[in-house]
Amino acid sequence: MREELLKLEKEFALAVANNDANAIGDFLADDWIIVDPDGGIVDKSRFLGVIRSGALSHEMMESDDVRVRTYENTAVVTALTTTKGRFMGQDFTSCERATDIFVKQDHRWQCVFTQLTRFTKK
Repeated sequence: MREELLKLEKEFALAVANNDANAIGDFLADDWIIVDPDGGIVDKSRFLGVIRSGALSHEMMESDDVRVRTYENTAVVTALTTTKGRFMGQDFTSCERATDIFVKQDHRWQCVFTQLTRFTKK
């Protein structure tokens, strides 16, 4: 189960780096939300919309210190994630502790919740 989730996380990072909104959407449950580092909440349709519009684009997404904990049909994956890209015409690089919660339904893992916390330790 751990290997399956690690593979999913890698495939998701590749979809993000390729700005492939359809592939990203396949990983996310319909009711998925993300809590950004400033505490804002973004739902799936808005997130995919800014990627499709080009307002948000990524050139890189890499994770280290990946930890997977599983509980029957639920999994919690945490990682230290670095991303580079552009948002609304501005370049950005971010380093965040990302937490993804996955639920397995119909023999398929989907992310139902993501929390990003700005990582400022040296």
